[in-house]
Amino acid sequence: MPRPTASLSLDLDNRWSYLKIHGDPGWEEYPSYLDIVVPRVLDFLAERDLKITFFLVGQDAALEKNRTALAAIAAAGHEIGNHSMRHEPWLHRYSSEEIDDELATAERHIEEATGRRTIGFRGPGFSSSPDILRTLARRGYAYDASSFPTFLGPLAKAYYFMTAKLSREEKRERKDLFGKFSDGFGTLKRHPIETPDGALVEVPVTTVPFVKVPFHVSYLVYIGCVSRLLAKTYFRTGLGLCRLTGVQPSILLHPLDFLGKDDGVGLDFFPGMGMESAPKVELVGEVIDLLAARFNVQTMQSHAARG
Repeated sequence: MPRPTASLSLDLDNRWSYLKIHGDPGWEEYPSYLDIVVPRVLDFLAERDLKITFFLVGQDAALEKNRTALAAIAAAGHEIGNHSMRHEPWLHRYSSEEIDDELATAERHIEEATGRRTIGFRGPGFSSSPDILRTLARRGYAYDASSFPTFLGPLAKAYYFMTAKLSREEKRERKDLFGKFSDGFGTLKRHPIETPDGALVEVPVTTVPFVKVPFHVSYLVYIGCVSRLLAKTYFRTGLGLCRLTGVQPSILLHPLDFLGKDDGVGLDFFPGMGMESAPKVELVGEVIDLLAARFNVQTMQSHAARG
């Protein structure tokens, strides 16, 4: 009997994008930690012989200082996806023309940096809309990976507004971030989407079946600050429920899962950044090893292509 499959991806959000979303100054200079985190992640994956999908931000690909790091991802054989040009989680509020320009500009810079054309997309902050899906289909994308079926969206938004340094106008602009409670009723299984401009496949970010609470790695790191055993038990439970319900899990990584306070990148407002990098990466390794022991880990493109 063949092993069930899972996909693994990393949203390569950069330091400036976290500062921008949090409302902190200095993001306009596009400070980067890609020269630190990309080699660390590539070594981590090479040790486990894993090929995954990296969703890149076009603005990072447009800057010469990031080109070496981004080219190394493609050279290592990983899939390259599109994570928008400007990494604005309110992308779903753009006009159709703005969405098309956002995707096209990001595609051009990413291909120049990596030599790869993108056929997969994840919206920043899981931003999605019918216009985004239509544009993706029209531009020849094979899949979207922006849906995040969880009941906790309103809670995440409340925490974000409480901790971010935002003006009244910025809060108005971001008022519908992180989705609605009703998003938790969405399916966890890959499924086709038909739009007036063509079809594509949706691959949701997996949450724990039935209860629909997140269990991607950033959440596990946060739990691991309290108890590594609890974090791994939580993850095992989520994977077990995926096996029980026939869900092929799509597990998400972020750069901050591999960075700690000793790396000097700041971002102290982000949960888990009080940890040193070595124990954090060790915990992430234990979690990914649990995934690889139970599932055949693939790229998002392979996951989307499965029947």
